[in-house]
Amino acid sequence: MRGLFRFGIIAAILGGAFIGAVASWPIGKEETLGMLQGDPYRGAYLARSGGCIACHTNVDAGTPALAGGAPLETPFGTFVPPNITADPIGGIGGWTMDQFAVALRQGVSPDGQAYYPAFPYEFYAAFSDQDIADLWAAMQTVPPAGQAAAPHDLGFPFNQRWSLKLWRAAFLQPVTDLSPVMGKSDAWNRGQELVNGAAHCAACHTGRNLLGGLKPSEQFLGNDALPGGNTAPSITATDLAAGGWNEAAITYALRTGLMPDGDVFGGSMAEAVRDGTSFLDEADRQAIAAYLMDGKGPAAQQPADNGMAGMAHEGMTMN
Repeated sequence: MRGLFRFGIIAAILGGAFIGAVASWPIGKEETLGMLQGDPYRGAYLARSGGCIACHTNVDAGTPALAGGAPLETPFGTFVPPNITADPIGGIGGWTMDQFAVALRQGVSPDGQAYYPAFPYEFYAAFSDQDIADLWAAMQTVPPAGQAAAPHDLGFPFNQRWSLKLWRAAFLQPVTDLSPVMGKSDAWNRGQELVNGAAHCAACHTGRNLLGGLKPSEQFLGNDALPGGNTAPSITATDLAAGGWNEAAITYALRTGLMPDGDVFGGSMAEAVRDGTSFLDEADRQAIAAYLMDGKGPAAQQPADNGMAGMAHEGMTMN
């Protein structure tokens, strides 16, 4: 009995030391954008294409724009998208643009804490400094909302934020390269940039493991376990074609929410159209359609060099 007690003490000490070591493990790296000037008009477009408004505005509750989104019910608990207005207390008005860049591209808060992957920062890792500056400039034009969003409501052990560092080490797959692909059209390459980056389509349309990590082998094959009991269908080129979709139908649906069979989008996709894709340029909606209906081709070809012209670079988002 004494031996078991002694073992328990040793285990507790070792466990505490492990937690302490992980908790003190630094993540994220400093970013410096300098005095880069942002274009708020382009930033607003980026916010629409990236789903910022859909996620961080609770339309049903009548909250101000970007003052906090509707709660997301998941097997891990309830996540509440925060207030990202420029209010210094309730929102992110006390941040610097450099801290904003770290949060958006690395998923790390100004105090060095990891964000939960309900915030799809891994898809924003390839955003340029100018993208960040433009989005930051746009955020400054939104009226500040002083009321902070409600905190997440998570059960143990998911409420132990230090454990996210282990999650990141095991599952984080940042999208860092959205370079144009040789042999593909400008529209396809623009679609690749939007689908795999700003619009983060895989966040909903790809299966996840029991701990919430994306399954690369199931990219775009759909997900039956979205927050709130929602589902997302497969959007591979083969399955889309089998369901009666073509480029024209996708382009139209991204503007109106109307599907080829006459039904309309529901759930989170309806919100994505209402607050996001319906505001995009028609050329960008067509680009998304061109990419999805072609997929990645037999294999991703070698990226073009930096001198390849013809890309309209207006891509972008934050939970």
